[in-house]
Amino acid sequence: MLTVFDKPNSRANCSKSMSRRKLIQAAGAGMLGVNLPEVLQAESLTLPNAPRPRAKNVIFMHLFGGPSQLETFDLKPNAPVEIRGPFKPTACKTPGLLIGEYLPGVASISDKLSVVKTMTHSFNDHSGGGHYVQTGHRWHINIGGGFNVTANDWPAMGSVTKYFDVQADRISDAPTYVVLPNALGSFQEKGGIFRPGETAGWLGGGYEPLVTSIKKKSVEDNPYWRDCDDEELDFSINGLKPHPGMTINRYAKRSSLLDQINQQQVALGELSRTRTFNKYRQRALELVLSSKAREAFDVTKEPDSIRDTYGRHLYGQSSLVARRLIEAGSRFVTVQYDCVDGYSWDSHRNSDDVKKYLLPTFDQAFTALVTDLEDRGLLDETLIVAMGEMGRTPKANASWGRNHWSTLFPAVLVGGGIKKGFIYGSTDKDAAYATEHPVSPEDMAATIFTALGINPDWQIPDAAGRPHLLSTGNAVMELFA
Repeated sequence: MLTVFDKPNSRANCSKSMSRRKLIQAAGAGMLGVNLPEVLQAESLTLPNAPRPRAKNVIFMHLFGGPSQLETFDLKPNAPVEIRGPFKPTACKTPGLLIGEYLPGVASISDKLSVVKTMTHSFNDHSGGGHYVQTGHRWHINIGGGFNVTANDWPAMGSVTKYFDVQADRISDAPTYVVLPNALGSFQEKGGIFRPGETAGWLGGGYEPLVTSIKKKSVEDNPYWRDCDDEELDFSINGLKPHPGMTINRYAKRSSLLDQINQQQVALGELSRTRTFNKYRQRALELVLSSKAREAFDVTKEPDSIRDTYGRHLYGQSSLVARRLIEAGSRFVTVQYDCVDGYSWDSHRNSDDVKKYLLPTFDQAFTALVTDLEDRGLLDETLIVAMGEMGRTPKANASWGRNHWSTLFPAVLVGGGIKKGFIYGSTDKDAAYATEHPVSPEDMAATIFTALGINPDWQIPDAAGRPHLLSTGNAVMELFA
């Protein structure tokens, strides 16, 4: 006999002792006269134990390739010369925090930040690590077994945010989840790589991010490291470029025609499928027709003084677009700092690019973003998270490069209810291992979800309707004020 409730013969105990997992299993088997998607949809309207939201929005600044902890937020000036590296600490506003000398802007606002010194995981690989920190789940591909996005990837945190917003009918004129300035990997080599982690994966196409597209001038060109002109900063949306002659009026007419077709589908009894289609079609049309959404991507609308503060390089201008999207109503914006030359933050060869380009451009963009959001009264409701997918080896090589080291790396959080001037976790004398409070990607994802008012214990369905636990991590509650 199938037991749906813990005590099937006791009506009084049903509401108290009902097992949610058994209810879902029974619904999935059709035993209750409803299907699993209907159960999940009904549940989504009254999701239990929702945490108090600390933030309305997230800007996730992903520094792909793995910035060195020893050159950024965990300098060890008393370590042996082969470990401490060529960079010196600079004065900052947080007692006990040693920030690298090429992050002077960040040092000047460190009293607004929380620095997690003890991020750690065992997936010592760029693609898998990038998937890990953007989803909070290990990649299903083994280390070295692949580089590109797959349909079985876990959904990104931005896609999960979009899923719960859709369930709650929380829709604005701006896209919910955006990736700037390109799909991760498309700048690498000749553009044949599409790294995992930022997509909706098995959650489905309706929860994919809007991804903008910026072109390089040549294979060797690196727009992150130079000033960009307005013509190349068009931030056009992949898949939404209008065909020649397709005006806004023609889009509107096509929308009206589709509405008429959908009314016929409803009359024919195809209500469920039509509703699903309508939801996605309406979202796409909103993005095309909404002047608010279109203008959010137009960085040229900003005063020159603001653009100069962020930096005219691609990372600065992308960070500025992220702020514009948050103002317009977007909920989750990922700003990718890609490895255009195949190395960049992946500093095997030396520390020269880290010193000349990488740290200065990040420092300028991050500092400007934090200050700008604060000046506009948006920092308290916007959580900024900046991190790579791994760190670097404590012992440098002969040319002062460092190799992969996912065992320890930093993350910086600011805004969105996060403590100010706070250091979380301790590391050993060589910045090799956490000695106190290690934080996994699962924990960081649970922390970000909690900040947004999303319970990490909730479940999300895949395309077949099977429920999956959102996170196995534990939110780092000590980070919240």
